[in-house]
Amino acid sequence: MDQHDPNGRRTAVLDIEGMTCASCVARVEKRLRAVDGVDAAVNLATESARVTFPDDLDADALVAAVRGAGYDARVRRDERAAHAASAPDHSHGAEGHGAEGHVHDTEDRPGATSLRTRLIVSAVLGLPVVVLGMVPALQFAGWQWVSFVLVTPILFWGGWPFHRATVANARHGAATMDTLITLGTVAAYLWSTWALFFGNAGELGLRHDVVLFGPVHDATALVYFEVVAAVTVFLLLGRFVEQRATRRAGSALRSLLELGAKTVELPDGTTVPIEHLAADDLFVVRPGGTIAADGTVMEGTASVDESMLTGESVPVDVVPGDAVTGGTISADGRLVVRATSVGSESRLARIARLVEDAQLGKSRVQRLADRVSAIFVPIVIVLAVATLGVWMLAGQPLSAGFTAAVAVLIIACPCALGLATPIAVLVGTGRAAQLGILVTGPEALESAEKIDTVVLDKTGTLTEGRMTVASVVTDEATDAAQALALVAAVERGSEHPVARAIVAAAGDGPVADDVRSLAGRGVIGTVDGVAVFAGRPAFAAEQGAELSPTLADAVAAGERRGTVVVAGWALGEERPRVRAVFEIADTVRAESAGAVADLRGLGLDVVLLTGDNAGVAEAVAQELGIGTVRAGVLPEGKLAEIERLQAEGRVVAMVGDGVNDAAALAAADLGIAMGGGADAAMHAGDVTLVRSDPRAIVTAVRLSRRTMGVIRGNLFWAFAYNVAALPLAALGLLNPMLAGAAMAFSSVFVVLNSLRLRRAR
Repeated sequence: MDQHDPNGRRTAVLDIEGMTCASCVARVEKRLRAVDGVDAAVNLATESARVTFPDDLDADALVAAVRGAGYDARVRRDERAAHAASAPDHSHGAEGHGAEGHVHDTEDRPGATSLRTRLIVSAVLGLPVVVLGMVPALQFAGWQWVSFVLVTPILFWGGWPFHRATVANARHGAATMDTLITLGTVAAYLWSTWALFFGNAGELGLRHDVVLFGPVHDATALVYFEVVAAVTVFLLLGRFVEQRATRRAGSALRSLLELGAKTVELPDGTTVPIEHLAADDLFVVRPGGTIAADGTVMEGTASVDESMLTGESVPVDVVPGDAVTGGTISADGRLVVRATSVGSESRLARIARLVEDAQLGKSRVQRLADRVSAIFVPIVIVLAVATLGVWMLAGQPLSAGFTAAVAVLIIACPCALGLATPIAVLVGTGRAAQLGILVTGPEALESAEKIDTVVLDKTGTLTEGRMTVASVVTDEATDAAQALALVAAVERGSEHPVARAIVAAAGDGPVADDVRSLAGRGVIGTVDGVAVFAGRPAFAAEQGAELSPTLADAVAAGERRGTVVVAGWALGEERPRVRAVFEIADTVRAESAGAVADLRGLGLDVVLLTGDNAGVAEAVAQELGIGTVRAGVLPEGKLAEIERLQAEGRVVAMVGDGVNDAAALAAADLGIAMGGGADAAMHAGDVTLVRSDPRAIVTAVRLSRRTMGVIRGNLFWAFAYNVAALPLAALGLLNPMLAGAAMAFSSVFVVLNSLRLRRAR
């Protein structure tokens, strides 16, 4: 994709291959920004970068910069046609990508498939290696040679993703968890291979003696192939689970585009693919149909469901001259619309770009393990070199010093350290899933622990998300049940959300004759010979119906809290009168008040952010005890509010369920999507609540805090065991069973400590 602006600059999107972590993102951004005049934002979830650069700069220079950082890249082609079609164009073979063509299910991506294959093959090959290395009783003649054959592809092929990242990090003077993995596994493999071919470890019939303490008299008889296999397989498992979750985030953009119409009806009755529609073309929208593009109503009136934009389920009445948005739905009435913005210029496409830009700008959490590794790796390397130097200065043989130095690297190998985070995450997210909470991965847990502000959408989050009859006020001569039955009779054939609420409240009943629906205004019909009307208060005036002072007060009160429907009829020769006022509102969930109270009990500030009007929002906030309210906010406004709070230094969680919440969910430090909401919201969030119960928000925060506590404990003890054994290695006192026992015990401790999360409530 390549777009120009009036300032002599262009914007392009690069698809990038090979990124695995936050440090990869930082490295690519740094290399791109090093090119004169270039600004870049890199998205790990979609494996892409949005780059702004001068007109006179060749885009190939951007690709070269990314490749210089150790990754592959290509410029995405122009997205207009594919954006309109909501699907990738495959006409250019493997190189063709649409607007969201780079977003595939995990199973379809070469990277994910490769990682899964590496994991399965490495696990199958590694199991006998670990068993033979750790259980002397099973060590048959030649077992060490079998282990060598099995572990070689595990190290060089199975562990390649870690080694590739290590090399890229090393070129930029950085050390991460990948560096520690490569350092330990390669050291263990090279030492074991040397001992096998040039030492005494290759003798048939050799077994590792069960001796825990005392010096190692023949270090050349030791092999550590089980270390290589165990570390590689466990970390491949953690990386695979994590990658599946990370790539799920990119589906938010595809979900947004799938909301749009795929075909459009022209005034002559023909239907064409949506990409054939151009600005200023006329198109038809039938009742219940999706509006194909942004435009202006030329003919007809209708109630349009704009919940995609506002999140509110009450349709908006439109008449000739009003603007409508592509992707919204005409609840009733036929419209003829003149297109104003189509394809990548439409409001829906702009929301998709908001989501992508928000993901690009999202704070990138550097893993706790990476931060620790950045300190630990240099220390281990320095200690190994120092060990070799001290042995040589002490007049010992070079081979003895080298043996001790390699032992330092081997005992520092992060078996327990590598398990510390993925095992806790697997157990924590598994327990969360049992509690109805789907968590994407470690970053989401780390973000959830740090939040201090929770921003809540109203409709579908704190409320049920559907219209119900909240109250019925009648005049002194009318029974409420009778009024409800009569109005339900004339509304029974309508798909309007307000009509459905009235019909649901009335239950089974009569059906009116001669029903006429006046789109956006009301409905008229005959029930048992009585002419009944129902609609907006203004519609009653059109019917010449009188409104008593009592019912006028009911209308005014109801409009402050929700939507009002007035209904009336004439008896005998009298003029028609308004006889009932129905207040239609979105009911607050029974669990919402308790959830808000619990969030505040956790020390979190709570903000209500909604597209609904201020009166309705204030009423809900007052009922739930929420002090800060932002009402009448569209998607761009929700995003801006999240960014404003973050600019104040707050760590923000956003909770929502609609397309209009997607950009805010993506931009928040932690996005929490309600499971009953739109796919775009669930894909944009970091956490999805399977049940639309706001109390699960509290559970998610508590479980995240507990999981991060376990991860910290795991990291501490993993390092404690390694550090305790380092002096033994440096002094040449490390024997295989002591190393194996320490490594096994530290790993078992990490697993058992993580399993405590299964009891979290």
